[in-house]
Amino acid sequence: MEKDLTELQTLIEAHFESRKKEEEELINLTDRIEKRRSERAEQMRIRSEKEKERQNRINEEKARKEEEEFKKKAEDDAKKKKVLTNLQFSGYKTEKKGGPKKKTEREKKRAILSERRRELNIDNLKEDKLREKASELWKQIHQLEAEKFDLQYQHSRQKYDVTVLRNRVSDHQKVTKGSRSKRGLRK
Repeated sequence: MEKDLTELQTLIEAHFESRKKEEEELINLTDRIEKRRSERAEQMRIRSEKEKERQNRINEEKARKEEEEFKKKAEDDAKKKKVLTNLQFSGYKTEKKGGPKKKTEREKKRAILSERRRELNIDNLKEDKLREKASELWKQIHQLEAEKFDLQYQHSRQKYDVTVLRNRVSDHQKVTKGSRSKRGLRK
């Protein structure tokens, strides 16, 4: 009996020791998991900061290039004006057709594209917010596809109308040319 009691006691002690070791391992694992999470969060933060910096550099570079292009164009225009005034053509004014128009068209295009292309920031969103964002993007794509389809249909319809009108005009011209020649023969 005493032997059984000591054996039971050693089993209980062994059980508690193994349980204590398991608890320590569990604590270590949770610590490592938390550490990895914090490291991952830090890496994501650093990555997003680098991406923002890269986007800022790209935007600054683009703005600088546009400014240089604008200055160069202004200098070229000033040189042309100077040459014209030196040649005593002050009354004659030359204008580029389409120059300002192209720029306004470019600006319109940029404005439309910037309105349509929104920055996608999904780094810190939870699953339900991601689902909501995905459905929102799907609706936007659906709307754009519908607009595209409507524009394609409108374009094909206009193309058809133009060909029909061309055919009518050419038929009308053939008829009027033919009647003139017949009139000329009668006289």
